Amino acid sequence: MAASRLVVLVSGSGTNLQALLDAIDSAPGGPEGFGAEVVAVGADRENIVGLERAEKAGIPTFVCPVKAYGSREEWDAALTEATAAHAPDLVVSAGFMKIVGKAFIDRFGGRFINTHPALLPAFPGAHGVRDALAYGAKVTGCTVHFVDSGVDTGPIIAQGVVEIRDEEDEAALHERIKEVERTLLVDVVGRLARHGYRIEGRKVTIQ
Repeated sequence: MAASRLVVLVSGSGTNLQALLDAIDSAPGGPEGFGAEVVAVGADRENIVGLERAEKAGIPTFVCPVKAYGSREEWDAALTEATAAHAPDLVVSAGFMKIVGKAFIDRFGGRFINTHPALLPAFPGAHGVRDALAYGAKVTGCTVHFVDSGVDTGPIIAQGVVEIRDEEDEAALHERIKEVERTLLVDVVGRLARHGYRIEGRKVTIQ
């Protein structure tokens, strides 16, 4: 069976991208053994480490900065076409800090994966780590989910739990969540690609 085609979207350092690349490289049988290969990396800005990681690995890249387009709709359409040009089976948001629009969701709904640094549906949005701390939660973690038209509301694929330590600050907690997130994302992408999956309502079942 051919490896699934992944397009990975990044906005910064690309540590989740690197975790995927390393897992694919080290899998017995390479991309076929892992079940997927990264065929392109897209970004919303130039000159970021995530793009450098892709270029170093010989992976094609594309950049769609929001400010280069007259509206968010035009940007969304351009991002959709740039992504679709690589015929992905799955699209992975690996620290991509922009909310995509209707065109992107219409094209890639049910195939677009995101990670979030909290246990959804608790603490959605841009400040999941800070919000969990402010609430006094004793545990938090990370969620890998499919993206829908809401903010962090799509069907949940997998979650990892992280205990919150007394006197821990946001940066330290976020760093520990990211470690769990990288491992979880790699595991989920590999299993989705190797085994296939189905989405029924909010329930995701990996075959």
